[in-house]
Amino acid sequence: MAETKQALPPSDQLAAMNLTHAVKKHAFSDRVLIRSIVGRPDGGAGLAGQKVRAGGWVKTGREQGKGTFAFLELNDGSCPANLQVIIDAGVSVLSKRGGGWNIEGEVDPAKYPIPKAKLTLEFLRDHLHLRSRTNTIAALARIRNALAFATHSFFQEHNFLYVHTPIITTSDCEGAGEMFQVTTLISESEKLEKELIKNPPPSEADIEAARQLVSERGEAVKQLKVAKASKLDITASVAELNKAKENLSKLEERSKLKPGIPKRDGKIDYTQDFFARQAFLTVSGQLQVETYACAVSNVYTFGPTFRAEHSHTSRHLAEFWMVEPEIAFADLQYDMKCAEAYVKYM
Repeated sequence: MAETKQALPPSDQLAAMNLTHAVKKHAFSDRVLIRSIVGRPDGGAGLAGQKVRAGGWVKTGREQGKGTFAFLELNDGSCPANLQVIIDAGVSVLSKRGGGWNIEGEVDPAKYPIPKAKLTLEFLRDHLHLRSRTNTIAALARIRNALAFATHSFFQEHNFLYVHTPIITTSDCEGAGEMFQVTTLISESEKLEKELIKNPPPSEADIEAARQLVSERGEAVKQLKVAKASKLDITASVAELNKAKENLSKLEERSKLKPGIPKRDGKIDYTQDFFARQAFLTVSGQLQVETYACAVSNVYTFGPTFRAEHSHTSRHLAEFWMVEPEIAFADLQYDMKCAEAYVKYM
């Protein structure tokens, strides 16, 4: 029986990777990845005299030669290292044929929110659109990317089926903690309150007047039938009666509208909610995965879960990603073997 060659874990693959002399272009862009330049054995020196097109964002920069040129540190996110670019003062913007840029304004470097100094994570939360350019957040993104890829690689290599479990659920899987509730009742009640202020509900006098009109229209139809009026006259009178009834129904329905969250018997009426019952953000995909395990044997889910636990520590997160494998026809021994193999693989 031939041996099957086991694939190396991503960490070992990375360690075994050889640096290459090739300059790699992005598959979906006319630019060269900075990683393929700075990752060369010569650090990119062998590309002297060649023309390459790189794109990215300026991390830092400084002027030299009394403003005649500047050094820029360029990063495109393909690797942590930056590409140093020298810019002459005479360099002009290359515009596309038939188009161009007309930019006016004064740049104030003092107002740039991400200085070179070491910044706290709390500070970066106030600048979400720029924090991914910092080394710390970019490194975290790369680590999470590698771990997620390794997780899927491990289970796929061991013939597990990846199952997508719902984020919004009506089930409390573990029943051990608070859940985040998903509802449209609050937003709908706010809309209703604003709408009722703009267009107040009908008064009792309005409804009584509508009832009187229905009664009059009904009496008119009776008289036309007794008088054996033409079919055309009776049809027109019946149409007016139906219109009056429809208007009365709308007024009565609108008079029942009350500001605030709808209640029944002193409790919130979830039948008026989006799902007509209570719904929550999932705390676990275990219930759904177990049903699949009873049909296709080896399955796993990997996705976000939510816990509304009132604790602000690193061990009690409101949102986190969780791996949940389920194996049919296996006991505790095999479960432990799977967990150990996964940890070693990572």
